[in-house]
Amino acid sequence: MAAEIPAEYLEGIASVDVSPRTVPHPSRDHVYTMGECVPLDVASDPAPSRVVLYYGSFQALAQERPAFDWRGEAWETLTHELRHHLEWRARSQDLEEYDWAAEQGFARSDDASFDPLFFLAGEPLAPDTFQVDDDVFVDRPVTGLPAAVEIAWQGRRYQVPVPAVPLPLYLVLDGVTDPPAGDLVVVVRRKPRLLDLLRRPARVTERRVQARPLDR
Repeated sequence: MAAEIPAEYLEGIASVDVSPRTVPHPSRDHVYTMGECVPLDVASDPAPSRVVLYYGSFQALAQERPAFDWRGEAWETLTHELRHHLEWRARSQDLEEYDWAAEQGFARSDDASFDPLFFLAGEPLAPDTFQVDDDVFVDRPVTGLPAAVEIAWQGRRYQVPVPAVPLPLYLVLDGVTDPPAGDLVVVVRRKPRLLDLLRRPARVTERRVQARPLDR
């Protein structure tokens, strides 16, 4: 696969290696480190990197998922780690922030505490719409608690009921056409205020609701 990468994207890569190691997440079941970009301790500016893919992690996931796509996952991991290398050389932190968002997403799926605004570090899909792994988040800042909000998804508009519960609120949508592989979540939160800087982030309330199509 490394041979399929344009040479300019491999500049500064000392090697692309496969390790037999299995690297499980230290606290989350069924989550593994698939690869790493490791800067080398070399007297060079910028220093070269070594990209490592962990065969054991791929094997562990393949045993859990009958339809595991070895090649697709390997390609995604390889290009992800190469992007780490390129952003590190460019002094950019975009991917580091995305990886943090993905970690927060794992915390959400485990019902652990997480930063309510983690999705803003995800991949922008459209204005106010972000993707973190398989989940898509639609951001809806409000000044007060509305009875409903409207969103656009895949070329259609939907009305989403808003329960009368404290904000911030994660509304996981049912009833949409062509949903993402994970959750489609509408985040209803208060518009940022100066006093928010002095307060601890509020715990998120999450509800599953039915979206109503507005255009037939």
